[in-house]
Amino acid sequence: MRLDLRSPERQLVEVEIAVVPRFERLVLRLPAWTPGSYLIRDYVRTLEGLELLQGDRSVPVQRIEPSAWRIELSSLEPLRIRYRILATELTVRTCRLSGDHAFLALAGVVLQVEGERWSPHRLELQLPELWQAFLPLKQLAPLCWQAPDFDALIDAPLEAGPHPCHEFQVAGVGHRWVGMGGDLVASDPAWLADVERVCLSCCRLLDVDTPPGDPYLFVLHLLENGYGGLEHDHASILQFGRRALARSDGRRKLLQLVAHEYLHQWNVRRLRPAELTPIDYDRASIVPTLWFAEGVTSYYDQFLPLSAGIGTEAELLEDLGADLSRYRLTPGRRVQSLVESSEEAWVKLYRQDAHSADNQISYYLKGAVLALVLDLHLRRHGSALAVVLRQLWQSHGRWGRGYRQQDLVAAFANQAGDLSTLLPLWLTSTDDPDVDAYLADVGLRLVSESTSTPHLGIQCEPAADGALLLKRVERHGPAQRAGLLVGDELLAVDGLRLRRNDDPSDRFRSVSADPELPVPAALEVLYCREGVVRTTRLQADPPVVSRWRLEIDPEAPAGVSDQRARWLALVP
Repeated sequence: MRLDLRSPERQLVEVEIAVVPRFERLVLRLPAWTPGSYLIRDYVRTLEGLELLQGDRSVPVQRIEPSAWRIELSSLEPLRIRYRILATELTVRTCRLSGDHAFLALAGVVLQVEGERWSPHRLELQLPELWQAFLPLKQLAPLCWQAPDFDALIDAPLEAGPHPCHEFQVAGVGHRWVGMGGDLVASDPAWLADVERVCLSCCRLLDVDTPPGDPYLFVLHLLENGYGGLEHDHASILQFGRRALARSDGRRKLLQLVAHEYLHQWNVRRLRPAELTPIDYDRASIVPTLWFAEGVTSYYDQFLPLSAGIGTEAELLEDLGADLSRYRLTPGRRVQSLVESSEEAWVKLYRQDAHSADNQISYYLKGAVLALVLDLHLRRHGSALAVVLRQLWQSHGRWGRGYRQQDLVAAFANQAGDLSTLLPLWLTSTDDPDVDAYLADVGLRLVSESTSTPHLGIQCEPAADGALLLKRVERHGPAQRAGLLVGDELLAVDGLRLRRNDDPSDRFRSVSADPELPVPAALEVLYCREGVVRTTRLQADPPVVSRWRLEIDPEAPAGVSDQRARWLALVP
């Protein structure tokens, strides 16, 4: 297969696949999604100009599905498949070609030839002058690589451009750090050493001598804004914003992202749900254990830098507290269970809208909260979450043996018998485990902070024309009770005009007849919906909790500080 990137200004990747057909009937398919990002993305929308040739003869193609074609051949002569991919979208799971660089998620580029999934695939590149290519495959020659099979090929993210590349080692295994949009290693001389320490911390967590991805590639897209990552067997693609990096916690957050994607080498890439073994690239597979794959990884990504000697206990408690606060302030956790969140990933998590916070909870976030509960519960029994993770790695991950929900429950129950009952309940219920009691085991407590204004149950956003629009209307909240909807334009409260930067709740506080009363009387709200001006009476609720803060409990019993130290250091 050859990819021609020599005209980046066109943002078109020229693709040519050469194959010797084994049968006179072939089917070609373009994957519909990429592993690690559970959404049908319909990559076929970027494919154009498909043509097939045997010698100089054109071969007719019949489309049998949106992303599949059938070919009837008259001979088994070598076949050339040509097409173009429009590469305009820069995320960790899509494709972008520009004068600055190329990033290709190959699931959106490479057609699968029926019967060739497990055959070796050779990849050749044609690049603009002064560009280099970086991908985690065996290099055969300049601009030529080989993958052992189709799965390995599309699991190899391709970054190309005039980028700096820095080499380092983790436990004797070769690693590369490639930066697009800035050379972080040059501006931060301690960066690679800290990345190595985090990687070694992952190895210690799994109790292994070396990482499985040998060699390993990190690619960082340093953008104006943005955040994300995608794991691969031998690589991580990271995106991070320069403004976020410049903040006081920016470096720490980026190291946590590094830890998260690097830990995925074990948890999800090799220690993999059975539903993804092997992967079906054409349709959604329901995976009820995504809470473990992503939630456990999200839980540990904050601890791994600290266990590597980077950061402080106070910083970790701040980050963990922020997650617990976000969790408690998401009403959707009372609607969607953790198993439902995992199973509905394809249709909910990656398709957020104005109502998502009210009807769903991220399996990343709720999974991380459950991982915290499981870790502290297991410590009551003389074990730890790390022990379960290590045992699952030995029983399933090392051998590529996919696990199911019952395998996870059995592994946890093996360390604490009561989890055979508790864990299925926590997974299927919308009730919270007693997080406060578990935090008390390590001398911590959650402290609430409330708003200073009456609660309206809305979020507003200014429009380009100066209007103030309702971005969110909280389910069962005051605004919903008053009949307001997402998209309504707020015009005035109690006869006073609202402007694009106004906070409507301030009006309720400012016109209160008695400043000692937490809630003023209902006020008239003037609003516009679909061009018609209307009025309603809005009765605000008292101020509500705006955030939760995690802190050390000064009244905790003596001795819990030692337990907290072991927990923070990831010592079982």
